Amino acid sequence: MTRALTVSIDAMGGDAGPGIVVSALLKTILRQPDVQFILHGDEAQLQPLVARQPKLKSRVTIEHASGQVSMQDKPSHVLRRGRDTSMWHAIQSVKDGAADVAVSAGNTGALMAVSMFGLGIIEGISRPAIATIWPTLRGQTIVLDVGANVSATEEQLVDFAVMGEAFAHVIFGLARPKVGILNVGAEEQKGNDGVKGAAQILRHSNLPIDFHGFVEGDDIAKGTVDVVVTDGFTGNIALKTAEGTARLVSAYLRQALKRSLFSKLGAVIASGALHTLRRKLDPRTQNGGVFLGLNGIVVKCHGSADAVGFASAIDTAIDMARADINARIASDRSAIAAESAGARAGEL
Repeated sequence: MTRALTVSIDAMGGDAGPGIVVSALLKTILRQPDVQFILHGDEAQLQPLVARQPKLKSRVTIEHASGQVSMQDKPSHVLRRGRDTSMWHAIQSVKDGAADVAVSAGNTGALMAVSMFGLGIIEGISRPAIATIWPTLRGQTIVLDVGANVSATEEQLVDFAVMGEAFAHVIFGLARPKVGILNVGAEEQKGNDGVKGAAQILRHSNLPIDFHGFVEGDDIAKGTVDVVVTDGFTGNIALKTAEGTARLVSAYLRQALKRSLFSKLGAVIASGALHTLRRKLDPRTQNGGVFLGLNGIVVKCHGSADAVGFASAIDTAIDMARADINARIASDRSAIAAESAGARAGEL
């Protein structure tokens, strides 16, 4: 890479507008001193926000885009008429090579559609997936898909396993990550034909994985495996349920610590431990779903993210851009295809 690593940002996506994006950049530049940023959006709104922050002067370029994608816009509408939106421009910067990765807090469906149209899909991958990093009792686990595909065939679940394995390798440094398929039970006879078929393929593959078999919902938080594979419908529900539970526990804890003078005193004594607990339960620290399977890297930030959450998504994007994950995905998917072809030839 002859230039500095560059992050392309859809500055108009999300619920809170460009102010949150600029606040996030102020946090990010402290951790990422050698990264440049391109903000795509309404220059009349962005220029004053950036100008008020001297620390951003040499790090940020503004590219004007007159339109923006709303949360209500249909992906098909954005594909037909959204070429002058901040989202489209952010993806185009990656396609043109001006940036290494794109980040947006905008409409998920539209972002996936624009990304697929603009960047294309890695050869051999049937459908991209959204992967997220999930905090567990043992550290962290990758879960995918968490929203890109409402349903998934056995072939697509195998693709998700390939992409999850590559993600775990480049982000966690695992030579043979443990992979499991989310199911209604751990027994081999349970589940639909898709999960059974995918399990059969992965069980006999030569991928650099330790295939665990089926896992249940509580195995995610336990950290039973390094990669949990599921369809986007189930994965998204699990993700939103976990985030809601984390907020519920945090709210209950705050109420309990304010209940009496003694509980307040206990909170002061245990402040260090409580701070650690709050940090582990804070969904913002793991914000950012990675679109895997594209010929380029795109990270989706929660639409309601604050500056902390958006900065976390940018950090994830930078980590992904520094790792050659797409080459590994393409190589492993080719190996699976060759194994399948060999198996079919042996049956004839």
